[in-house]
Amino acid sequence: MTPTTVRQTGRRSLPAAILTAAAWLLCACASTVPPEFVKRAEPGVTLTDLATRPQTYRGKVVILGGVIVDGKEQAGRMWLLLKNRPLDEDYVPHRDVTLRPSESGYYWVLVDLKGLPKAYRSWARVTVVGLVSDVQPLPHESTKGGEPVLGALYLRGWGYGNEDAGIWEERVDPNYLQSNPMEEFRQ
Repeated sequence: MTPTTVRQTGRRSLPAAILTAAAWLLCACASTVPPEFVKRAEPGVTLTDLATRPQTYRGKVVILGGVIVDGKEQAGRMWLLLKNRPLDEDYVPHRDVTLRPSESGYYWVLVDLKGLPKAYRSWARVTVVGLVSDVQPLPHESTKGGEPVLGALYLRGWGYGNEDAGIWEERVDPNYLQSNPMEEFRQ
């Protein structure tokens, strides 16, 4: 191999290496939750926070994780009961390693059926962006009552492993959300 051949081979592989690194960086930096929701959300809120100080978070956007336990259709909406799964720094839900009973609890998510993927029942885990509501939760044999209720703004379903299994998003500009979109359920 001559010095010219080595130099030419190095030049050809450098652009390919740069493109590969750039593609990897873009994938690694891709957010699991759209930035407009992250900006609006109260940082670091946990299920324990919602359960112990619900009045503090009413009307505010929070991000939680969970596993769908049950779902009940009512008035064109789906009530999803989720068992909490704390989020990592990338908003991916995982099992609770602290084993605190309050973090292993349940919460409800109220979702508009329009656009909800049919495969949502097969989601292994869910990242939820929702507006904290004062609507009373539905009775369920798995719960004690009084669980927090979130009006869904964005759901990201996860398959087994970290593969993406589907996304649902409320088709309303989050900058123009009413303070409590659940008002109609109190009537």
